[in-house]
Amino acid sequence: MNILFRRYISEFVYGAVDGTVTTFAVVAASAGAGISSAVILILGVANLIADGFSMGASAYLAASAEHEDSARDTQKRASPKIIGAVTFLAFVAVGSVPVLPYLIDVIAGSKVPSTTLFYISSALTAVAFLTIGFIKGKVGKQSPWREAAITLLLGAVAAGLAYFAGDVLAAWLGVQL
Repeated sequence: MNILFRRYISEFVYGAVDGTVTTFAVVAASAGAGISSAVILILGVANLIADGFSMGASAYLAASAEHEDSARDTQKRASPKIIGAVTFLAFVAVGSVPVLPYLIDVIAGSKVPSTTLFYISSALTAVAFLTIGFIKGKVGKQSPWREAAITLLLGAVAAGLAYFAGDVLAAWLGVQL
């Protein structure tokens, strides 16, 4: 593996997992509430941009603070700008996976049933979680399959909670879409 990728693997995993979890949470909660593909796409893209920037900026600020605190070890420290950029790019790139079926549905105007879109999004998201965990395991010299399973499990729990919250809140608030 590339030495640069190894140096920034934690930022990649952090951004990719958070991007995938939060974007799929938006998709799952919206699907649970019965919201249209176009609205799910809007909410998902808004999440990618706003939360992705927030994550990248926070990673940069945290790395800057740590970098300043230990200026004597500058040779060993990674660049705060690159840390922020890797976190943001991983968040947006991998985090976009859950909204891809909705993007295709809206662009193609195919009007695929919302349940089908949610199943496709769920499957793609599961593959993204497995891939993130596998890469983490390979780069970190741990069991790639174990790391893939752990990442998938954590992502599935977050997704289930979001879907349940959307379904329950829509029923409780009497939202009819």
